Amino acid sequence: MRALILNCTLKKSPAPSNTGKLAGLVADALREHGVTVESTRVVDQRIEPGVETDMGDDWTAIHDELLSSEILVIASPTWLGRPSSVAQRVLERMDAMLSETDEADQPVAYNRVAGVVVTGNEDGAHHVISEIAGGLIDIGYTIPGQAWTYWNMGPGPGPDYSDTDHGHEWSAKTAKTMAANLHAVATALTRQPIPA
Repeated sequence: MRALILNCTLKKSPAPSNTGKLAGLVADALREHGVTVESTRVVDQRIEPGVETDMGDDWTAIHDELLSSEILVIASPTWLGRPSSVAQRVLERMDAMLSETDEADQPVAYNRVAGVVVTGNEDGAHHVISEIAGGLIDIGYTIPGQAWTYWNMGPGPGPDYSDTDHGHEWSAKTAKTMAANLHAVATALTRQPIPA
């Protein structure tokens, strides 16, 4: 089984990513279930705005990775209480998958599961989770119960995830639960796919 993590931080490599650090806990937990995990920092790629798969940029390669993965994790920081612009661009490009079908004439995202990771030093994580998860459901992904983890400091500005140990134990615990639920439902869909 294979998982793809799309880190939608605004920071280009090699700058440290708080979102990537928390997503790394999910990756480690998925590996404990025998899942092969790949991670892409989307901002390092050339992804044009649009709603098509092939626009002559780096999205085509990411799209291929989506189709070879049973599990997708979209990781986003919170900005102004919303998903990052990079996460929004990912969902917009994934919109093309609505009209793509497999050999059984079924939407290509069916029988795949997805989850969400969110960081931010202010509140808004549940809103970001619901926006991303809602888009993924529209595209055809199955979202298991508690397929998310997040970290924030609460209202107002404050330190970043990497600057404090506050709340890390809870975020790590929910990351393990998220990974277990993603793996369990992906396994169930492999054994009993959604009918065409």
